[in-house]
Amino acid sequence: MNPGIESYLKKSKWQKELKKLRAIILSCPLTEELKWGKPCYTYQNSNVAILQGFKEFCALLFPKGALLKDRKRILEKPGDNTQGARRIIFSSLKMIVEIEPTLKAYVKGAIEVEKSGLEVSYKKNPEPVPEELQSKLDETPAFKAAFNALTPGRQRGYILHFSAAKQSKTRESRIEKWRQHILNGKGLND
Repeated sequence: MNPGIESYLKKSKWQKELKKLRAIILSCPLTEELKWGKPCYTYQNSNVAILQGFKEFCALLFPKGALLKDRKRILEKPGDNTQGARRIIFSSLKMIVEIEPTLKAYVKGAIEVEKSGLEVSYKKNPEPVPEELQSKLDETPAFKAAFNALTPGRQRGYILHFSAAKQSKTRESRIEKWRQHILNGKGLND
């Protein structure tokens, strides 16, 4: 048993539910790790499933869930801008117990996706880069290099955050606020 995961579970509002999900996942040939402060299950060092606890629900997330066959139509995108990940949300232990065989099948399906070497086809920055950001990138080679060195997800996070502002002045202000963070190689949530 991983002590970090034990600690995570003890602090969670969803202890019973997460422990049940953990037992289901560990019945499959996966390695348990603590990543991003959450229980993560890997197959040959590739992420297969992640347990998540939120205020209103807990979830079983599949990083490559878009590649799974969702015969029961229980997978959902965690957010509008999500490309590959899919999750199943729960608000009670009963919900998990009722679909336990299905959950095992989905976990096994996620392992098969890893074994096959399939990869999600991510669109690199499908949103247009805001004019204000492009201008700053063109002006400062070090800033451009730092931004380009970020992972595609971090770049996209910044693009979405900057683009969400309606006024150019606000976009410029946001870019300036996050400039040092980008230069330090950090994402919005790091």
